[in-house]
This record gives sequence, C-alpha cells and structure tokens, in this order.
Amino acid sequence: MTIAEITSRQHRRRVRVWFGEHVIAQYVAEAPLAARYEQAMRRRFAGLKVTNDLLGPLDATD
Repeated sequence: MTIAEITSRQHRRRVRVWFGEHVIAQYVAEAPLAARYEQAMRRRFAGLKVTNDLLGPLDATD
C-alpha cells in the first residue's frame, strides 16, 4: 500500500444501515458524499439505525 492510498483512505467514511444487528446497506466515500448518503438513508429508513464512521487506513472497503 502506498502513502497516497493510506492518505486518501484516512478521509473516507463508511455509512451503514442496520436492521437489528445486520447491515443491509453499506457505502464508502469521501466525507461530503458519505454525509449526503447518510441523510438520504435516514430519510428512507427512518426507523433503522444509520452509522457514519471514519474508515481507517487498514479497513476493507467492500
């Protein structure tokens, strides 16, 4: 992994929509896009938990 890849991943976020303990949707993007996706998922799935977490340099993006 190069320094550029590590640096770019440090600013990425992972948004997940949870149904109980199961992830039913996941999205990884730069912070502004992740925030927009998070808000859209909160509107669409109002009763479900939606998280927006920092994606560390060693986390998988799948």
